[in-house]
Amino acid sequence: MQELVDFLGGQPPFDALDPRDLARVAAGVEVEHLAAGATVTAGGVPACLWVVRSGALEMLAGDRVVDLLGPGDTIGPGWPPAARVRAREDSVCLRVPDPRALLTAPERLVRDAGLRRADRPLTRLVRPIVWCDATDRVRDVAARIGAAGLSCALVRAGDHTGIVTDLDFRAQVATGRVGPDAPVRALATVPALTVGEDATQEQGLLRMVEHGVHHLVVVDGAGRPTGVLRAADLAGAEVRDPLLVRSAIDNASDVGELAAACRLLPAMLVELCDDAVPATRVGAVHAAVLDAAIRRALRLQPHPALDGVRHSWVVLGSLARQEPLPLSDVDTALVWADPPPGGAGPDGADRIRADAREVLRVLQRCGFTLCANGANAHNPVFSRARSGWVAAARGWQHDPTQANALLLSAMVADSRPLTDPELGGALSLSIRSHTRTSQFLRALLDEALSWRPPTGFIRDFVVHHSGEHRGQLDLKPGGLTPVVALARWIAIAAGDASGTTVQRLHRGAALGLLTTDEADTLAGGFENVYHLLLHHEVRALRGGGTPSSTFIAPKDLDSLTRRHLRETFRAIAFVQSRVDRAWLDRLPG
Repeated sequence: MQELVDFLGGQPPFDALDPRDLARVAAGVEVEHLAAGATVTAGGVPACLWVVRSGALEMLAGDRVVDLLGPGDTIGPGWPPAARVRAREDSVCLRVPDPRALLTAPERLVRDAGLRRADRPLTRLVRPIVWCDATDRVRDVAARIGAAGLSCALVRAGDHTGIVTDLDFRAQVATGRVGPDAPVRALATVPALTVGEDATQEQGLLRMVEHGVHHLVVVDGAGRPTGVLRAADLAGAEVRDPLLVRSAIDNASDVGELAAACRLLPAMLVELCDDAVPATRVGAVHAAVLDAAIRRALRLQPHPALDGVRHSWVVLGSLARQEPLPLSDVDTALVWADPPPGGAGPDGADRIRADAREVLRVLQRCGFTLCANGANAHNPVFSRARSGWVAAARGWQHDPTQANALLLSAMVADSRPLTDPELGGALSLSIRSHTRTSQFLRALLDEALSWRPPTGFIRDFVVHHSGEHRGQLDLKPGGLTPVVALARWIAIAAGDASGTTVQRLHRGAALGLLTTDEADTLAGGFENVYHLLLHHEVRALRGGGTPSSTFIAPKDLDSLTRRHLRETFRAIAFVQSRVDRAWLDRLPG
């Protein structure tokens, strides 16, 4: 008995248990002696935990061994779905029934235990409504708001609902711009920004940050107002800091002030991470603030070649997916309506690109890093008339072997317009319309699967053995990109390139391109690696420095994190192999 206690106590996650709980777990352990070739799991999620005591097990994708497990490794919930595991040699395993019902502190076995605020419904924070008519006097509405102890009122304005807030009173009435006897419609914002009552607090926060507001009108399924959500009720740095930075960006009157506002971004990211905000939520908030900064730069920097010409600025890559990291480049593209100014010749397009270059210089002054590989809106490859984008996509589909066809298709699939969404949407529409042949999808899948996580180890990671990064592991190509690339392929195959990596994965499951277990596995792997990368880069920001790479030293990670990361790599590789074999049968009809 004591031998089992000592062994389990040295292995995560059991090393987090107190002595009493550890003894309870050990008392329920069954020792299993496995002959070489014996099956441990034949597929599905194991109902119990299996801990390797001695010997070695192998994980298989089909008949191919994709990884090995040694003493101390654990199989159980969270293990890749449908993974098959067998004994590589005579082995001893400890079979541990689900221990949570036995423990006084079961949360110690669970990473990120508890219901995150991000997942909670916002209805628990909704405030009651103070109603008024558009013709009511300002002074009367202010008195009503004060008597109710609230900070806003909703305004009946014909077919719409408006809102007037305490900020409106301070900005307009206190300065004398609007008199106290004026109708309240002189202060109101119509229509008010709304959010569904079934939304989460995370969705409410993102809507506030995206639009730079501190109040949302909560509506039911029929669009009827049921309450008001205030930023003040979403307490903590996760709301306070992004809205302060967003306000500084929106109020910047010149490029110098915009640059000063953007210098607040690193501290915002540090505060969000210190406040234990989930990493993907930090990324979404970061993206919303970056969007606001780019839009403000477009307003502050003239680009006369586009005056009177319909055009759309588009972000690409991680920013488009709303999952940037502090070290991420800002990739941009530009699309304009046909024909360009000055006619269909190159002169008009050249003037547009010259103006775009000046906008990008403003972003550089604000601390943004442009794409080193050329995905910038002044580059002719990424700035075209709408017809040029459509023709390019058609060419990529017709001949995926031409130079950069797969790379450019992938980059355009990760696109999101910041201005003129209808025109900017032509980029992703061109991909949906012209790149879904089986030949192209096979070539694109091969490209996506070329990003492989490091597997095939028992005790250590596959790391660089020489040079500047000796003993380090590059998490971006090794852990993040394999999932991002596969999710992007799913988005193109599904004909819907919108959303984050995790949203794409779950949409793929809904369409049958992935199983639910596969989507959950990849989503969990993405979130784990993204968390590690974000906090790795934020550590550099915390000291006032700048992140320099996505390399980490495995020896600097605690044992549980190392093990969880290794299991993540295994899970990703396993799903990659399944999709590689079965993708054609899974395509929607």
